[in-house]
Amino acid sequence: MYLVLFVLCQPEKLKELLEAWEDAGVSGVTILTSTGLGKLRQNALLEEDLPLIPSIEDLFRHEEISSRTLFTAVEDETMVDRLVEITRGIVGDFGQPNSGILIVTPVSRVYGIKKNW
Repeated sequence: MYLVLFVLCQPEKLKELLEAWEDAGVSGVTILTSTGLGKLRQNALLEEDLPLIPSIEDLFRHEEISSRTLFTAVEDETMVDRLVEITRGIVGDFGQPNSGILIVTPVSRVYGIKKNW
């Protein structure tokens, strides 16, 4: 069994990614709103550009700093490989900025998950 953890830096692609993972056979995904240190630092610089009394338009000009962190448990490396390829197809090459971070780690024990495979 493996834990697949993916930090999605493009929240607008969340629905597409979840549908693709589900179509691939993933039975459940936990999604957390998250923010990385780089985005926080970048946003701090943007906040300095806001006027003393910002308008709604000023606030919407700034990009969202939240990412989405997805994690799921899968049975085997075949499924891991499938999810890596699907994810790469949606967000692009992981070597590019803002494509996200994907981590896979073996899991020795799991409690509280209904085994669907």
